Amino acid sequence: MLVGVPKEIKDNEFRVGLTPGSVAELIHHGHSVLVEKSAGLGAGLTDDEYAAAGAELVDGPAEIFARAEMVVKVKEPLASERAQLRPGQVLFTYLHLAPDLAQTQELMASGATCIAYETVTSPHGGLPLLTPMSEVAGRLAPQVGAHALEKAQGGRGILLGGVPGVAPADVLILGGGVSGTHAATIAIGLGAAVTVVDRSAEALRRLSAQFGPAVRTMFSTRTAIAEAVTKADLVIGAVLIPGAAAPKLVTRAMLSTMKPGSVIVDVAIDQGGCCETSKATTHSHPTYVVDGVVHYCVANMPGAVARTSTFALNNATIGFALALADKGWKQALKDDAHLRDGLNIHAGKVTYQAVAEAHGLPYTSAASVLA
Repeated sequence: MLVGVPKEIKDNEFRVGLTPGSVAELIHHGHSVLVEKSAGLGAGLTDDEYAAAGAELVDGPAEIFARAEMVVKVKEPLASERAQLRPGQVLFTYLHLAPDLAQTQELMASGATCIAYETVTSPHGGLPLLTPMSEVAGRLAPQVGAHALEKAQGGRGILLGGVPGVAPADVLILGGGVSGTHAATIAIGLGAAVTVVDRSAEALRRLSAQFGPAVRTMFSTRTAIAEAVTKADLVIGAVLIPGAAAPKLVTRAMLSTMKPGSVIVDVAIDQGGCCETSKATTHSHPTYVVDGVVHYCVANMPGAVARTSTFALNNATIGFALALADKGWKQALKDDAHLRDGLNIHAGKVTYQAVAEAHGLPYTSAASVLA
């Protein structure tokens, strides 16, 4: 199979779909790989390294999209990229379609087969291709939140960990999954007072066992969240419903009850955000203020640490990429029900139920497509 890796063009997105090591694995399996020149530079990966791994370097994305049978990316294709997709081509990347009707419609119109990292499942019930970026985003959230709390950034002027004789910041984490757990790890390490809210009693037990008295756990109800945000200096939204739009846990009305200069870091923004006032921002312009509350809603947070993120992502994706290349997408999905869960769009049809429901579009099961 001919696999193509274009350079990412989202604002300040420096990750790359395949590392030279992943390219070498595909070459070893008998495949050919096209890599756009300078695609890996943002992650510290040079064209010479890709050439040494066996890739063919090309000048621009047009040749990648024109020639490749499978395109491997990191972020969802932007409009200019979607226009270059074609029927029969496989796209393997993050998509996050539930909050994005325009992308959904244009991917349907392309006729391509679109497999989303974020909905591939594991035998243990997890999301193995989303997990590494959730870990990165979770660990970044207290870091960027601490920066946003600085007075010069519009925040309250609070040091997350406090100092002797001065109380630390109160950090409220909505969601005790992968991102929430990693956010708690860093926030506790920085000395903050941490509360994690989740609707899963099992998740709360796990957090309590992992962190002990260093974290306060709270069962998620509207009333509990409404009360907790009034005390928080930093709110980290880390809720996830796989493939679906994030629930709006922090309402516009709640903002007026929050401390002036408090901060919301909405890690769930890829799926629409868990705050009613959240809207996607970029690394170039990461924050905005609503009702005195600073919002950080960068939709590609892990791109800020592109080298770490690229290697972490490739560790998870290369096995699936090899299966798709070795067997072809249809046989690979027939053989692996968990990879099959990643199929979101095929030949103009929406094949992931949560996406279809989010946009009121007809749903076609992946199984029926493969049949």
